[in-house]
Amino acid sequence: MGEVKHLCLVRFKEGVVVDDVLKGMTDLVAEMGMVKSFEWGEDVLNQEMLTQGFTHVFSLTFATADDLTAYMGHERHAAFAATFMAALEKVLVIDFPVVIAKPPPTAAP
Repeated sequence: MGEVKHLCLVRFKEGVVVDDVLKGMTDLVAEMGMVKSFEWGEDVLNQEMLTQGFTHVFSLTFATADDLTAYMGHERHAAFAATFMAALEKVLVIDFPVVIAKPPPTAAP
């Protein structure tokens, strides 16, 4: 198995300062060498019927499942997770091996 993704879909509680949570998440993954990449985004179409209220997505990439396991068990992740979960009204988490169906285009020389 190659790369593994850790995908979180969330809806924040009313009154949460989302920018503070985003900064905390960005700071956390910057300190964690096992995190290969981190992306996040906010829903732009607001299609409630399809999003079921989820507004933000967080995607972390790990080189291996062992790296994901190390991240999930790390004390810094556990400390941040408590703060993160307290800010959420709803969350959905999926961890899956990456299967590339269409690779990104390569840059021209």
